[in-house]
Amino acid sequence: MTPPRVNLTHSVLMHIAAVLLLASSTVGAQAQKAADLSGVWQTETAGSTVRIARCGGGYCGTIAATAGSGVDAQNPDPALRSRKLVGVQIMQAGTPSGTGFEGSLYNPNDGKTYAGSLTPKGPDTVEVAGCVLSVLCKRQTWRRIR
Repeated sequence: MTPPRVNLTHSVLMHIAAVLLLASSTVGAQAQKAADLSGVWQTETAGSTVRIARCGGGYCGTIAATAGSGVDAQNPDPALRSRKLVGVQIMQAGTPSGTGFEGSLYNPNDGKTYAGSLTPKGPDTVEVAGCVLSVLCKRQTWRRIR
């Protein structure tokens, strides 16, 4: 017994091609999401570098170098206002969310901690955002230097 002959119309072939294209783009997006963000990153203002490393299910960021006095002068805790900023963890983005990670971000310029996010924008570019009430956000683009 011969199997029945299948007659594929042009529209069926186009549908199959569209499904295959969508599947391949989804795999590419997942691969980009899985890219390792570990490394040393230059802040947008070029005033500091931050070492980002794996931390639990996400990433943490620690100041690697900074310009200026290099002390945490705006810290709300008076006992910490004379500590060196190099080595201070300023980012904890441990919760995967969409294409990036969410957590908290400490801003040594004003001594406040904000709800934060870390979102890859390319192999050597990330967007870092600190938000108040999830609506007022300040964003920076950081570039990988190593």
